[in-house]
Amino acid sequence: MGRSLMLLALAVALVGCAPVDDTATTAAPTTSTACTKEQLALVTPGKLTIGTDKPAYEPWFKDDDPANGQGFESAVAFAVAGELGFDRTEVQWNTVKFDSAFAPGEKQFDFDVNQVSITPDRAKAVDFSKGYYTVKQAVVAVEGGKYAEAKSLAELKDAKVGVQVGTTALEAVKNVVQPSDDPNVYNEQIDAVNALKNKQVDVLVVDLPTAFYVTAAQVEKSKIVGQFSSTAGTPEEFGLVMEKGSALKPCVDKAVDALKSKGELAKIEQAWLGSAAGAPELR
Repeated sequence: MGRSLMLLALAVALVGCAPVDDTATTAAPTTSTACTKEQLALVTPGKLTIGTDKPAYEPWFKDDDPANGQGFESAVAFAVAGELGFDRTEVQWNTVKFDSAFAPGEKQFDFDVNQVSITPDRAKAVDFSKGYYTVKQAVVAVEGGKYAEAKSLAELKDAKVGVQVGTTALEAVKNVVQPSDDPNVYNEQIDAVNALKNKQVDVLVVDLPTAFYVTAAQVEKSKIVGQFSSTAGTPEEFGLVMEKGSALKPCVDKAVDALKSKGELAKIEQAWLGSAAGAPELR
């Protein structure tokens, strides 16, 4: 049993032993009461500990410094912290390797933020928050190419498209982009990337996180033409990672829901993953 579960069990036991007033019904704690900062079971009392990997890449973070509040995931993390009642001085960051974040076992963070997609297998070992980002697809081209300045999906109709087999990107090409000719489908992503590099295809379609990596590290003088929403299948979502059975999960879920309903998550996404990051919307 993890530390959070032990604290939760203790809290339940104490409530169960409380005296009952026969003349009045004792109200159960509300979610808002349970989620006040003082009530939260934290790795470090009084501090919210957030994990992520190092180096912390753009545009998810900026200047390899998660604590500066810049970059999509840093901004999301601080927004969630704010909803939980923490100011900037009450947040501390721990370096956590990507794979370690969702491996089984006790965690040295309250939640981890590191572009971790929610999957059933991972959810057996850790708890996920509700999704804070729905992964979009992106079109990548070599600068100066015929389709490098396309502003809409319709402009890509005659493009020779490269994509990896078995991916949500392939489904998006078929159902959303709908090019005139069948896409060039590759067994491995690196083969699709090399096809773009060698000008065997006009554009590459991958998920947006991968597109940032392709343009930054894999294909020189390449650019993200734009991003678009895929209507095919179950959308891939990133979730905040917590220890399995974490008592924080309902509170973190509530914070994510609040940020969604207020439009804050959409604003953060547009600020850090939109045109400013070189990924305008293609419609």
